[in-house]
Amino acid sequence: MKKIRILSIDGGGIRGILPGTILAYIENELKKRDKEASIGKYFDFIAGTSTGGILALLYLFADEEGKYKYTANEALNLYLNHGGNIFDVSLRKKITSVSGLIDEKYSEKELEKALSSYLKNDTISQLLKPSLITSYDMRNRKAHFFTSHDAKDDINNFYLKDVARSTSAAPTYFEPACINSIYGTPYTLIDGGIFANNPSLCAYSEARTINFSSTLKNEQKPDLPSAKDMIIVSLGTGTIKKPYEFEDFKNANKIKWIKPTLDMMMSGNSETVHHHLKQIYSTLDKENESNYYRIQPDLNHADNEMDNATPENIIALHNDGKLAVTEHKNTLDEIVEKLIENR
Repeated sequence: MKKIRILSIDGGGIRGILPGTILAYIENELKKRDKEASIGKYFDFIAGTSTGGILALLYLFADEEGKYKYTANEALNLYLNHGGNIFDVSLRKKITSVSGLIDEKYSEKELEKALSSYLKNDTISQLLKPSLITSYDMRNRKAHFFTSHDAKDDINNFYLKDVARSTSAAPTYFEPACINSIYGTPYTLIDGGIFANNPSLCAYSEARTINFSSTLKNEQKPDLPSAKDMIIVSLGTGTIKKPYEFEDFKNANKIKWIKPTLDMMMSGNSETVHHHLKQIYSTLDKENESNYYRIQPDLNHADNEMDNATPENIIALHNDGKLAVTEHKNTLDEIVEKLIENR
């Protein structure tokens, strides 16, 4: 039996450049063996939160011939070429929002424009592989998972641009997404990062419910796989080393707590999920224990703010992504070999 190859990508705004750069390297290495290689082709299941959700949708997006439309470099270019516009604050918006204190910091118009340009009017049912994209339902107060393999009817089917808009509706940065399913059911959704900034554990539990042999039309793929049947590649969007000192927060007000709370909530979630998956895989034999990979790039030169999309910081993030490739090259090459072995 072949392993189920799972890719999971964290949330992190413009810092999506980091996993995007790593995946461009993986795809380029795969192309040395297979000219038609793509990230979508060499993973069986992709999960993403926020910026990771957008990347996941691009990797699995189909062209008119039913092939993978976007290369990893083309997906990365969404951030390199459009990031500055998406996270651009007009003077009027800066004044009316008081720099994000009394209204969302950014207009959603540029984000929606970019998403429409890339994702057209396709629906999640048209994605080429199983996927899971996280979001949170404000009205019904529960986690909402967009899953392409469950979108067999209009009730569970959504436009991809709405899925992307929902998973990336980060509180205080963009207003909530008000969308409808294809059937017409209304939803009010925000960024899945508030509960699953690292969606790896969500991917693991969802993958356990899928009959991959029939879904992928590949009899060598196991149905309802357990950890021993999976290779999980989990990519972060950069370590945040900024400390918060007691002296700075012992008398802090609500406004001062907003940003650090979001920061610690998202990074704390990512670390907790990593801990649980390490524990799960540590129970397996040596051969299978090594099939869980967590790569969290360092922010050596780039700013850690997830909305700093200045030209200088975009370049710095891209360079930090390349440094991560250099630092983790042996691991990435090992991942490439396993992806090929388990086609």
